[in-house]
Amino acid sequence: MEPEEGVPLWRLQKLPAELGLQLLHKIIDGICGRTYPHYQDYHSVWDSTEWVHVLEDITNFFKAVVGKNLSDEEISQQLNQLNSSHQDALMKCLESRKDEVKQALLEEVVEVSSSQLQDFDWQLKLALSSDKIATLQMPLLNLHLDVKENGEVKPYSVEMSKEELQNLISSLEAANKKLHNGFCFRKYSFLPLSFFVVWYGNHETS
Repeated sequence: MEPEEGVPLWRLQKLPAELGLQLLHKIIDGICGRTYPHYQDYHSVWDSTEWVHVLEDITNFFKAVVGKNLSDEEISQQLNQLNSSHQDALMKCLESRKDEVKQALLEEVVEVSSSQLQDFDWQLKLALSSDKIATLQMPLLNLHLDVKENGEVKPYSVEMSKEELQNLISSLEAANKKLHNGFCFRKYSFLPLSFFVVWYGNHETS
């Protein structure tokens, strides 16, 4: 079966079938924090640009199917345009090392969420003018965050308009839904921030 651009993992088909399982295991080694395969071992198969895509495509594939906990049938449907040798290699690799990939994904989540919100404060103000506009009258929010990173509490401050605040609240709500109980902002109420949006609407100039 000739490689067909656009098919998931289509670049993998350029690799001789007998080398497929070895490459896949080395990529999972990389996902798990060990050494990824080296380009010099595969330079006769792909050029350097293709090699970057090969690593990225296969890494993303493993992370996606494990992270979404897809069934064997669902995975096979994604691979049905690959030749049977590469399909078998991918399925065997997943079967034997799915738990390792899952553990690596959990560690990534822990690393990302290691920063925790300790406290926050906010202040409303009205911008009366600017260097370009004589009368501005734009409500602004000063948001102050105390974030704990690697055991140290660091202060962050940001000034936001109504639109920027709405985007922030929407992003936090979306993240909370995705991470469920694991989201560090969960114990804080965002009613005061939402109040600013209402306040803005009541004071917006025509």
